[in-house]
Parts: sequence; structure tokens; C-alpha cells
Amino acid sequence: MAEITYREALKRAMREEMQHDPNVVIWGEDIVAYNNGGAYGVTQGLAKEFAGRVRDVPISEEAIIGLGVGAAMNGMRPICEIMTVNFTLVAWDQIVNHAAKQSHMFNGLLKVPMVIRTPNGHGRTASTHSQNFDSWFASIPGLKVIAPSTPYDAKGLLKSAIRDNDPVIFLEHLQLYGTKGEVPDEEYFVPIGESVYRRRGADVTVVSWGRMAFESNKAANMLAQDGIDVELIDLRTLRPLDLTLALESIKKTNRAIVVEEGWRSVGLGAEIAASLQEQAFDYLDAPIARVAGLEVPMPYAKNLERATLPFADDVVAAVKAMMQKQY
Repeated sequence: MAEITYREALKRAMREEMQHDPNVVIWGEDIVAYNNGGAYGVTQGLAKEFAGRVRDVPISEEAIIGLGVGAAMNGMRPICEIMTVNFTLVAWDQIVNHAAKQSHMFNGLLKVPMVIRTPNGHGRTASTHSQNFDSWFASIPGLKVIAPSTPYDAKGLLKSAIRDNDPVIFLEHLQLYGTKGEVPDEEYFVPIGESVYRRRGADVTVVSWGRMAFESNKAANMLAQDGIDVELIDLRTLRPLDLTLALESIKKTNRAIVVEEGWRSVGLGAEIAASLQEQAFDYLDAPIARVAGLEVPMPYAKNLERATLPFADDVVAAVKAMMQKQY
């Protein structure tokens, strides 16, 4: 089992699926010519390997998604790469009113098997290029939304997404591209809509996804040195949302903290916290706590960006505050 980067895991998933199915194609801005494989190198080399099936397209996100919707409705399985999640705003009508709605409007007879891949989150790119729209996408019926935190899940979930018959938003956090993890050489799939235990513990349940699952795991290692035993749930999929393991965990730990990078108000963390307290209220020894980003446009300066975002230290502080309180 090789240890590879998150970026490489995504590329391997697409290569395998393009070998498996000639209807799988990749379209996006600067994914071929620029930097020999896109701004983040995820499609590097694929255009040579699959001539004509990996294409640079004009700078029009609405056109990219519209093209993908039409192609998917006609039997293809397009992977549309949007250079950053911020640019999906330009294609919001195509995503929400076209990709997400077709199957419902035609009683399931019409399918839209497409994947919209996009880098998500911060990366020293200021207010209009460092946003996190997890909550927005997860609120839309008709979409499936995936946010993997490890190379293993990135590959397995992307393969599952490409074979799925519904439109899938695949969120790849910018800060995870260079992270490494073990990935099997043989083919495998990770099912959409199933959360996973990242570590087992007895004192407090932490629920997260994407980069914050990565940071929460760091926090759990730090807390272990102080004798605090964290149980970490990685949701992996944001729609459909699987809270089975989180509820199971709360019944054991009696405490829960939801950790997200996005804004706190009207965020996905609020939905998760509300759902958990509705279904596990009798087991809670303390109110469910939340860790989230500050509600400001993202600054460009490195120190200010750092102050705006949650990291492992913030998770540690939230866990310690919960463990110290007496209710």
C-alpha cells in the first residue's frame, strides 16, 4: 500500500474511471495547458493519456456546468472542474436549477450523472477567493455533496461519485492537496453517505469533515497528552448527511463538539448540532459546542487570515472548556 498525496489520489481515481468508461470526460479552465495540468496539478498528464477527453474550455463557469448537465443527460459522465469554489457562484443557476432539479422534474426517468470538482477553502487568496460554501451546497435537495479529509477517502469517494447517477459536488480543500496517506494499489470504492470513526475515545465526541477533520485529529493527539480521550467522527459526505456514528458516540461520551471552517451563523455546524440534540438530548451532559470561522470576509494578510480560521488549537480550547464546565 503506497503513501501518496491527496492530489495524486484524485488523479488516480479519474484515471481509473476513464480507463473503465469511455464516457467519462474532464472539462475545466486551464486543466491541460496551464502548468501542465491545472493550477493545482490534479489533472496533470491525463490529457496526453486520454486524447480528446480532457479539455481546456473557455472562462465561463456557467457554460462549463451547462455543458456538463447537457452531456450527462445524454449518456456521458462529465467531470467539470471549477478552478475555485468561489467561481461556482457564477454557475449557481446551472447547479441549483438545472443539475439538481432534472431527475425530480422528470420523476427519476432523467439522470444527470456528473461530478463538479472544485478546490474549497482558504489559501492566501483574500476575500473573494478564500470562501467555504459547504453549507450552501449541502442545503440543496438533488445534489450529493462530498468533502473528504484523507487521500484514501478522496480516491474512493471520487470513484463512487463518478459512477453515481446523481450530480455530485466534490469539495477538495486547498490545504489538503499536499497531505499524504496510505492508498491501496488495488481498486476500491468508498460509499457515499457514510461517516467514519477517525479515532475512538470515551470523553468527548468531535464531529467534523474536510480540513477540519484533519485539524481535529491533530487536536485529539494534543489532548491525549493531557489525558483527554477524543472520539472523532469524519462525516465525509455532507449530503446525504450520516449522523449514525455521531449519535452512537454521544450515547457513550455524553458530550459533543461540531467543528467546521465555514461561518457559524446559519452554517452546517448549526444543522448538525440541532439534529444531534433532537435525537440524543437525553444523553447529553452539556450543550453541544461549535467551533467555526469568524464571520468576516477573508483577509489577505497571512496573520489576519490565520486569526480568522479555526485550527487544531481552537478545537483543543473548545474541548478543554467543555470538560472543565460543571452542569
